Amino acid sequence: MKQYIKHTIVACLIACSSFSQSRINNFFTPSDTLNKPRRNLVVISEASLAALTLVGLNQLWYADYPKSKFHTLNDNNEWLQMDKIGHVYSSYQLGRIGANMLAWSGVRKKDQLIYGSTIGFAFLTVVEVFDGFSEEWGFSWGDMAANIAGTGLFVGQELLWNEQRITLKYSFHQTKYASQNPDKLGDGLSQEFLKDYNGQTYWLSLNLHSFFKDSGIPVWLNVAFGYGAEGLISGTNETEDVVNTDQNPYRQYYFSLDIDLTRIKTNSHVLRTIFDVFNVIKVPFPALEFNEENGIKLHGIYF
Repeated sequence: MKQYIKHTIVACLIACSSFSQSRINNFFTPSDTLNKPRRNLVVISEASLAALTLVGLNQLWYADYPKSKFHTLNDNNEWLQMDKIGHVYSSYQLGRIGANMLAWSGVRKKDQLIYGSTIGFAFLTVVEVFDGFSEEWGFSWGDMAANIAGTGLFVGQELLWNEQRITLKYSFHQTKYASQNPDKLGDGLSQEFLKDYNGQTYWLSLNLHSFFKDSGIPVWLNVAFGYGAEGLISGTNETEDVVNTDQNPYRQYYFSLDIDLTRIKTNSHVLRTIFDVFNVIKVPFPALEFNEENGIKLHGIYF
C-alpha cells in the first residue's frame, strides 16, 4: 500500500511538472494571430520600462552635471569611433527585441517594423536630447546617424530577406586602462562593461547557411568580423587631465567563428527565448587579430 501511494505521488508530481512546463512553453509560443492582451502587455511594459529608465538616467546621471541651453557637439573623432559603433549596436538590438516582442503578440509584420524595430531609435533619440541640455555633453549628429544605421540594419534585412542573416554582437574583457581613468572608463566590472572601450569588441556575425542554403553548412554556424580599440584613456588624444598616462590608441580588427543561437533547432519555446536573449553576445572562439601596432596575433579563446 505504501509503495502504491509513493508511486501515485511521484506520478502526480510528474504530471503537475509536465503541465506546468506545457503552460510555460505555451506562454512563450508566438501567437499566429493578434493577441490583444499580449499586445497590450508588450506596449505597457515597454513604455513603463522606457519611462523608468529615462527618469533614472535623469536623476542618477544627468543630475550630477550642470544644465545648459540645448546645444550640439561634434564628437565624431573621439574614442576611435567605438562609441558610435556602440550606438549602432544598441539601436539594432533594441529594435530587434521590440520587433520580436510584437511578433510574440501576433502583430502583423508591417507593424512589427514600424512600431517595434524603431523603439531603439526613439529611446536613444530621447537620451540624445538629454545630452543636448547637459553642459557636460551635447546633442551629437554622429550618434543620431549611428542610431539610424542600427535600426536600418535590422529593418533592411527584414525587408530584403525576411530574416536576420547579419547580426550585431558584443564581447568584453577587462583591461588595465580603466584604472588609469576610472571616471571615463569605469570603476569595477559593472561600469567597465559599459564604459571601457578598450575591452569592448563589436562583431558583424554572418550566418553562412542563409547565404548558401543548398550547402551542407550547419544552419547555426556563423563567421564574425570584429572591431575594437586599444590604448584609449580619454576621448581625444589630449590626456592632460589624466595623471601619468601616455595615450597611444590603435584600431583592432578580428576574424572568428560564431554561433547563431536563434538557429539551433528545438521544440521548446522557452529555450528559443533564452537563445534569443543571449544571441546579443558573441560566443567565445579562437580569433585572429589584425592591427597596425602588433601585426597579426592569434587568440586561443577571445572574449
